[in-house]
Formats: sequence, C-alpha cells, structure tokens
Amino acid sequence: MNQDKTINVQTFLNEQPFSRYQWLVFGLCFFVVLLDGFDTAAIGYIAPSLLHEWGIGKSSLGPVMSAALFGLATGALFAGPLADRFGRKVILVGSALLFGIACLTSSFANSLNMLTMLRFMTGIGLGAAMPNAITLMSEYCPDRRRAMLTNAMFSGFPLGAALGGFLAAWMIPLWGWRSVLLLGGATPLVLVVLIFFFMPESVRYMVAKKLPTEAIRAILMHISKSALEAKSFIMTEHASKSNAKSGLGVVLSRSYFVGSCMMWLAYFMGLVIFYALINWMPLLMKDAGLAPKDATLISALFPLGGVGAIFFGWLMDRTNANRVITIGYALTAFFIFIIGQAAGNVGMLMLLVLVAGTLMNTAQVSMPALAAGFYPTQGRATGVAWMLGIGRFGGIAGSILVAELARRQLGFREIFMVVAIPGAIAAVALIIKQFAHPETQAEHKVAVNEAHLHEQEAQLGPH
Repeated sequence: MNQDKTINVQTFLNEQPFSRYQWLVFGLCFFVVLLDGFDTAAIGYIAPSLLHEWGIGKSSLGPVMSAALFGLATGALFAGPLADRFGRKVILVGSALLFGIACLTSSFANSLNMLTMLRFMTGIGLGAAMPNAITLMSEYCPDRRRAMLTNAMFSGFPLGAALGGFLAAWMIPLWGWRSVLLLGGATPLVLVVLIFFFMPESVRYMVAKKLPTEAIRAILMHISKSALEAKSFIMTEHASKSNAKSGLGVVLSRSYFVGSCMMWLAYFMGLVIFYALINWMPLLMKDAGLAPKDATLISALFPLGGVGAIFFGWLMDRTNANRVITIGYALTAFFIFIIGQAAGNVGMLMLLVLVAGTLMNTAQVSMPALAAGFYPTQGRATGVAWMLGIGRFGGIAGSILVAELARRQLGFREIFMVVAIPGAIAAVALIIKQFAHPETQAEHKVAVNEAHLHEQEAQLGPH
C-alpha cells in the first residue's frame, strides 16, 4: 500500500481485504437488526393468544399493534440527527438498552393499556437502533461491496421476524405468549454489553468531525497495520457534499429533496405491505380455514425471504440500484395479488407466501443501502433514519388498512388485491427518483472500477 503520511479513509477501506474487525462490526450490527425484526414482529405472533387470554376482539388490538410502529417512527426521526451530531455508537448503545428493557418489562404487562405503552417505548428503542446499525455498517464497507454487505446485514430484520414466528409457534404452547417477549427483551441486554466493549465508532464519522488522529489510527490499525504511518486522515465522497449545516439540512436540500421524498414514499409503501401481512396474516389465514399452528408457520415464511437481499445487493453493486429495486417492488405487487387467488390451497399458499415474501423483503431490505449510498457522510445517518422513520407510518397505515378492510367484511381475495397496490406505487416512486437523480451507468462504472483498482493494487503491493 502507498505509505503516504495522509490517508484517505475510503481509499484505505477499498484497498484492504475485508478484515476480521470489519466482520465483527458486521456481526454486531446484524444481531441488532435481527433482534429489531424479532421484537417488531412479536406482537403479530402473540396476537391470537392475547385475544384468547384477555377476552378481547380483534379491533381492540389496533392500538397495541400500532404503538410500536409510532415508537419506531419517533425513534428513527430523532436518532438520525442525534447520530450525525454525537456519533453512531453512543446512540446505538442507548437505543438497544431502551428496547431491551422495555420489551422485557412488557412480558409482565397485565392490561392492554400497559402493554400498549410498553410497546411504544420498545418501538422508540428499535426505531433508533436500526438506522444507526445500517449507517455504521455502510461506513466500514469498501465501495465495491457496500450494497451487498449492507443488504446482508439488514437481512437480519426479516430473518428476526421469521425466527419470531417459528419460536412463537413452539414457545407459546409450552410457556405462553409472555415467554416470547421475555426472550425478546433479555437478549438485547446481552448485546448491549458486546456493543459497548467491542463496537468501534464510524471512522468516516470521526474524520468528518475532525476527531483526534490517534483515535482514528487506533481503529484502522485493526484493519491494517499500514495505518500506523498515517499522520492525518482525509475522506472523499461519491455523493456530492452539501453546504447544509445539519444532517436534516442535507436531506431536505434542493440537491437531495426529490430523491428523499421518493425513497420515503417507496419505503412507506413497502412497510404498508410488510405490516399489513406480518401483523394480520396469521389471523387472515386462520379465518380462511387453516389451523392456528399452520397459519402461524405459513405467515412466518413471508419475512423469511429477506435473505434474497444479498443477491440484490450484489446486483446493486454492479448495475443501476434504482432499477433493481423497482423490479423487486413490481413483482411483489404481482405475487401478493396471486396469494389472494389461492385461498384454501395450503401447498400453493406456502409457495406463494415464500415467493412474495422473498421479493417484497428483498426490495425493502435493499432500500437502506440505496439511501446510505445516496447521501454524503454529513447527512447519511439522518437520511437513512428519516427514510426508516417516515416509512414506519406506512407500517401503521398497513395495520389500520387490514383492520378497516376486515371491518368492511372484504374477503381473503379482496384484501390481498388491495394490499398489492402499494407495491406498484413503490416501483413508480423509484422510477421518479431515477429520473430526478439519474444514477448513470458511466458514473457507477467509474466508482466500481476505482474500487477494484484499489483492491488490485493492494493485492500486488506489500501489506
């Protein structure tokens, strides 16, 4: 490697093999997002038990299902600007501690009002944790693999949601619904300790904030000993730098406003679908004639498909990211519509739910990587967090939508027909983003070729 006294941090990350230290960052962020998915989806899986134990109607579950989503939106909207100001790690530790304690306490709830309040507090922690995990991970990635690695990390969310379904189907008959929340609260508290002691702050953030050279060098030394020679650190951005003085100013600036709005709309619509189905699919399947255990297991197949995001990330690193995700949303709309036509056929439902879930979650999981690559460092945490935060209102809308459709006595087929529409809207939003902020093939090729050139130089030179 070139032993210049000044090291460009992103060039340094591009030149080095992906180190064990970066895999440690990946692993910790992955488990944050996995537990986020587990705790977010938990309420949908314990809903049938709540109806039975507390003797309440389905309509009474609306507030408790929406409470965590309001908390998620609140946490994300506040956490992004705070992270751009105070750092990613401190907000990540605090938010994981909050959602762990709140979820643990909710396992002892003795009323619907108490559970609703605790789910709101859980949501605030969850909403603050996820965007910081995504941002921190993306800022340790080389350019050539950023989307794939960020997507792989974020695939922990649907995996966590699916894991919640499989564990709930096993745990609830044995120990009751409280055991699911107990597990969802205790595990993050262990993770908080690991994050506090082993998770580094983002080096890109540290350079942007002009933090001491010694602190930056100490972190980069874990990636390569060549950082020892550095006397100072600089950073270049593929995204154009803004003159705005705050992260929110960057996101809302003229250069980024249309792209921001279209990503908000796409993510919003994706979460309309996700929460409409993750919260209500067990009940919809049960009402369609399936046994409760079968309904829960089939519903758990829907979020399981998020592992397809790794393939989308690979594509996004090599071609136009907007178009890749647009195709995912368009196919999502088609297959969700088809699910509605398969009522009563258990085998076909299992296949269609898995395919639709793979497509929907792959597109949705790819959105944070798209946002992380769209904004410069000075506004990245806010940009990712506000997309996630505003999108959470889509989750609220999705839960309310299915409740309203059920109240109007629409059938299984009609409900899935309506839920398919947001997928088409999300696809259109990303087409508009591409027109407003063209990601040209030439620009993408230059960035990727530059990253691969650094990699080849690193392989040929001494380490």
